[in-house]
Amino acid sequence: MGVVRPKKFLGQHFLKDIKIAEAIADTVDKCPDIPILEVGPGMGVLTQFLVQKRRTVKVVEVDFESVAYLREHYPSLEEHIIEDDFLKMRLEHLFGGQPFVLTGNYPYNISSQIFFKMLEYRELIPCCTGMIQKEVAERIAAGPGNKTYGILSVSIQAWYKVEYLFTVHENVFNPPPKVKSAVIRMTRNETTDLGCNEKLFKQVVRTTFNQRRKTLRNSIKPILGKDSPLYTDSFFNKRPEQLSVGEFIALTNKVEHALGSTSVKAN
Repeated sequence: MGVVRPKKFLGQHFLKDIKIAEAIADTVDKCPDIPILEVGPGMGVLTQFLVQKRRTVKVVEVDFESVAYLREHYPSLEEHIIEDDFLKMRLEHLFGGQPFVLTGNYPYNISSQIFFKMLEYRELIPCCTGMIQKEVAERIAAGPGNKTYGILSVSIQAWYKVEYLFTVHENVFNPPPKVKSAVIRMTRNETTDLGCNEKLFKQVVRTTFNQRRKTLRNSIKPILGKDSPLYTDSFFNKRPEQLSVGEFIALTNKVEHALGSTSVKAN
């Protein structure tokens, strides 16, 4: 078949620059000797370089036209082309339970969801690389005190080291997006346990950043209520964007202790 038509509803912007495609493919080299899963290969501009890495490569694509194109132009991948929605896939047995690198020219409209799924499977994904909207890349890489620092920053940096690698201009895509793109790499850090209740940690991060302009004393009330004795602690004068990952862990432990004490008194 001929060229695949980019589909707006799938957030498709096909990369045309071969050198950039090769540079993105090379970002997986930091995690050698393990299989590669590419999300959203489109017409294979990145795939052509990944298959040269001499390791197992699988691609997952939801667009039926792209799947047909890949089957015609990459016959060696025939058994490794997965026609499915990545966000709905179970990844435990994708490579026989082996860890793998996740990469791709990710659709802008689901990139954050892809990375939250990566966090669910962090024990299987020691490295994730690829191209996303520049604004999202900056958010992921941002540190405390930065106006772009938020839920995505804290959630990912709790488990991964983030590298903002390079910026990509919009004119190298078909169709050109209205924003610049960026290539990032996330590599698992040494954390195996956060040292707090992980479910509550997620709740604390989301709740406080949902009202990021307010101090913790006000933004965390949906969890602690209006009259928690914790509010006398000067720590709660801070805003969520001022807290490091470690401080969010400490905050989670304070909150859990306070909730536990309230429960004991109630009983």
